[in-house]
Amino acid sequence: EPHHPVVPCCPLPSRICDVDRSQRPRSCCGMAMAGFRTAKYQLPEWHNRNAAVYHKALTASEQAERGRAEAKNLVKYAAASAQRAQEHSKSTLGQRLQDIHFWRMELQKEIMELDAETNLLAAQKLRLERALDATEVPYAVVVDNLECRERRQPPDLVIDEVEKQLLKEADLIRDIRDLLKRTIIQAATQIRANRIQKENCELDWSDKVETYNIDDKCVSYCTDCTNVQFHPSSVKFEENASTPESWAQFSHDNISRAEQEKLSSVQLRSLINNIIHDASEDLRMQRAAVNEAFDTHCKELEDAKLQLEQHLEQILNDIGEEEANIVYLKKAIRDKEAHLKVAHTRLYDRSFRPNVELCRDEPQLRLVNEVEELTVFLEALKRKLMESEKNLKNLEETRMKLEKEIAVKANSIFIDRQKCMANRMRYPVDLEVTSYK
Repeated sequence: EPHHPVVPCCPLPSRICDVDRSQRPRSCCGMAMAGFRTAKYQLPEWHNRNAAVYHKALTASEQAERGRAEAKNLVKYAAASAQRAQEHSKSTLGQRLQDIHFWRMELQKEIMELDAETNLLAAQKLRLERALDATEVPYAVVVDNLECRERRQPPDLVIDEVEKQLLKEADLIRDIRDLLKRTIIQAATQIRANRIQKENCELDWSDKVETYNIDDKCVSYCTDCTNVQFHPSSVKFEENASTPESWAQFSHDNISRAEQEKLSSVQLRSLINNIIHDASEDLRMQRAAVNEAFDTHCKELEDAKLQLEQHLEQILNDIGEEEANIVYLKKAIRDKEAHLKVAHTRLYDRSFRPNVELCRDEPQLRLVNEVEELTVFLEALKRKLMESEKNLKNLEETRMKLEKEIAVKANSIFIDRQKCMANRMRYPVDLEVTSYK
C-alpha cells in the first residue's frame, strides 16, 4: 500500500486564563444559599473546561482530516489498480473470444461441409435404393415374358434368339441387383461414420458457443452491473481443466477426422455414379435387344378417354359457374329481404301514430308500394334460384356419368396394356433417370 501523506498539525489556541483548582466557589448569599454552592464553578474553571473541550475537538478534527486524506489517496490508488486489472482481464477475455470464435467458425464450416456431403451421399444412397426398386419391374417383366413364352404351342416352342436375350437380361438384372445391394450397405456405413463425426464436431461447436456466450457475458460485466456478486469458491482451478494446447488440439483432431470422412464420402459418391451409369447403359442396351411393339388399340382408348375428360372439364366449369350463380341469387334474396324488413318496420312503426296523425299520406302509400315491389322481386328471385338448383343437380348427374365413363375407359386401357407383351411398357427407359425420380 502507498505511504499515506502526513497532515501537519495546526497550532493550538493559546490558553485564555489560568485557573487555580484549589479555590472553591464562593457564595454571595451567605448561609441562606449554602444548599446551592456545589452546583457552581469559578469563572476560571469554566474557561479552562472550554479550552480543554476545544483542544480535544481540534485534535479529533485533525485526526479525522488525516484519515480522510489517507482514505482518499487509498481509494484513488485502489480504483486505478482495480481499473487496470479489470481492463487487462477484459483484454485477455477479448483475445480468448477471438480464439474461441476462430475454432468455432472452423468447426461450423466443417460441420456444414460434412452435413452437405452427408446429404449428397444420402441422396446417392437414395438413388441406389430407387435404382434397386426400379429393377424389380424389369425383372418381373422378364420373368413374365419367359413364363408366357413357355405357354407357346409346338412347333413354336423353341429356344430362339428372343428367349436367349430374355435369359441374358434376367442374369444381367440379378447381377445389377446384387451390386446395388452391396453398394447400399457401403453407403449406409459411410453415412453413419459421417454423422458420428459430425456429432463430435457439433458437441465441440456447442461447447464453444456456450463458452463464447459465457466469456462474452463476462466481458460485458462492469462495476455498474446489477447482476454481479461475490463467489469466493470460484477462484480455485478445476482439477479436470484442460490446457490451451490440449484445448486447441482437441478441435484440430475433430476437424482432421471430419476431413478424412468427407474425402471417403466423396470417393464413394463418385463410385456410385459410375455404378448407376454403367448399370443403366447395360440395361438399356439389353432392353433394346428384346423390346416389343405397343398395342395400337390403346391409342384409340386414350383418344376416347381424352374427349370424355374434355367434356368433364366443361361440365365442371359449368358447375362452378352455376354454384356461383346460386350464391349470387341467395345474396340478392337476402338483400331484398333486408329492404323488405326495413319497409315493414317503417309501416309497423307508423301504425302507432296517434289519433288523426294515422294518415294515409304519401310516405304511407310509397311504403306499401315498396313492399309490393319487393315481394314481386323476391318471388321471381326464388323461382330463379329453384331453376338454378335444378340445373346444378342435372350438371352433377352429368358429371357423375362422365366420370363413370372415364373410369370405364381407364379400366379398358389397363386391361389392354396387360395383354401379351404390352406389359413391357412398364419397363424403365433409363435406370439412371429413374434413380432421380
